[in-house]
This record gives sequence, structure tokens and C-alpha cells, in this order.
Amino acid sequence: MARILTITLNPALDLNVEADSVKLGSVNRARTTRLDPAGKGINLGRVLSSLGHTVAVSGLLGEINAAPFERLFVSENLEDRFVRVPGQNRVNVKIAEDSGRITDLNGTGFVAPAEAAEHLKSCLDSLSGEYDAVAIAGSLPGGFLPHALTELVILARSARIPVWLDTSGAALEAGLQALPDGIKPNVDELAEWAGRPLESLDAIAGAARSLQDCGIAHVVVSMGEKGVLWLSPQGNWRAFPPPVSASSTVCAGDTLLAGIIHGLLQGHQPEQVLATATALSAECVRHVGVGNPHAADFTQLIQQTRVTLFTPWPGHNNNGEMPL
Repeated sequence: MARILTITLNPALDLNVEADSVKLGSVNRARTTRLDPAGKGINLGRVLSSLGHTVAVSGLLGEINAAPFERLFVSENLEDRFVRVPGQNRVNVKIAEDSGRITDLNGTGFVAPAEAAEHLKSCLDSLSGEYDAVAIAGSLPGGFLPHALTELVILARSARIPVWLDTSGAALEAGLQALPDGIKPNVDELAEWAGRPLESLDAIAGAARSLQDCGIAHVVVSMGEKGVLWLSPQGNWRAFPPPVSASSTVCAGDTLLAGIIHGLLQGHQPEQVLATATALSAECVRHVGVGNPHAADFTQLIQQTRVTLFTPWPGHNNNGEMPL
């Protein structure tokens, strides 16, 4: 198996709450609550570790409430290479109601000190020969300037290691300047980058193709229940997920990217890579937390996932666009 480094610059404690319904301005009763150390790169690392890879997790971690993360790293067999900074990691509250409505309340965390980026780069300065892939995922904390993310991608690329980026907004713009090998936006994040709504499959594919034209080899677009679109140097594919009952979509994108990285590092055929990653993401939405490749029915989920070659021009509708 491979050696993989994930970088999370803005970790969070996710408080997941399930309730029958929520009435604003009143006292509400939760049916279940669950507090999980999280962050996109940490979620990625957990899935990759469960798939058998040797995973190190790095980034910035607030000192005040670092203990839950440290316990998770031990229990999930993740090597802790985080740089500790003053302050506390943010707490994100996610309230899921029986109606299917989900409300997110994202907190604010530490402000990265001025020297944090340089300290982190010095800790990652010897990447060459140590890892087979690097994934940088999640938002930026206060005080961490976008150009520092560009420098992190450049640092990883200079070691000739495949680099994946999963972020949005100014962080995505900055990271793209360093031309990572692959990115995984969802439709909303891709639309924000493109500066226009993406309301058809062709519009999504066109924006993804624009990123490829800039020099990004792999563009993986997660489209929720509509599946996944993957543009790669070997060809373009669309995956249709298996039917599942969705409970939480919080870690689905992180799980999908972990599955893609896993399949590529294992040298699997593209159709197998995408089918496995999509099925793993579908397994994830059935419960709170990351996807479980050891689920009893995981093989059946892969078999129920349909992957087809994607060709955007034939088969347009009357408006000249292919519907989702």
C-alpha cells in the first residue's frame, strides 16, 4: 500500500445533532448527539487508513482543544504531524431534522500566527521519497493568507508527488495557480470558481474542461445524488451512485476523494476507480461519519454503481444542453 500525507489547515470539532424537528426561539430536544474531530484532510486520512494505506496527517491544530484530535489519530492509526498553534479549533454544529432539512452553524477557530505557514513548510520540507501522494483539503483559518497555500502546493509538486486539492473560494483560486494534479470541487464550488450558475451537465463539464485546459490533469466533480463527473487524461467518466437512504452528506466528498486517490495509487482501471469511490461515498451518506469500506454490503454497493463514458456533445436536448 501507499504512503499518503493529508494537510488540514482549519480542523473542526463537528457536533452532529439529530432531532424530530427544530423550532427557532424555543427549547428543542435532540434525539442523538455526536462530537467528532474532523476537517477535510483528517476525514480523507481516516478513509485512506481504513483502506490499508500508511497515512500521516498534518496542518495546523489549535492547542486548547487538541486532545480529541490526538485520541482520534491514535485510534485511526494516523501519524500526527500537525503544527500546534495558540487558540482553539472551531466547533461546527450540524442539525439534521426528520424532514431532511439540515442546518449548519459553523464556528470560528484560531487565528494562525504569522509564522505558522513557514513553520509548516519547514516541517514538510523533505517530502521527496517519503510519500506517494499529498492531499490538501479544507478551508483556511484566519491569518493564513491564500498565497501560502499556493506555496504548499508548489512545495509538494517540487518533490514530484501527485498533489490533490479540495477547497473553495479564494483558497481554490490560490491553489490552482500552482497547478495541482487533481481537484475535487462540488457543483457549487465549481460554479463559484466559474462565476456563473452551472445548471446542466454540459455546463458543469465545460467548467471542468476549462480547469483541465489550465493544466489540472484530474477534475472530479461531485454532484450529490446525480453522481460524479471525472475528467482525466485517460478519458472522461460519469458515475451513477447506488440507491441508498441518505442520513448525512457531511463527509461524502472527502470519502469520494479518498476512494479516487486509493484507486489511482493501486493502479486500478478508471471504471473500477470511479465505481469504488462512488460506492464508498454512497455508503458514507447512510450514517454520520466517513465511508466504511468494510461495510458488509460494500461489494453490492460497488456492483450497483453504474459508470459510463462521458461524451458531452452527442445526445443534447433541444436547448443544446445535456440535462443532469
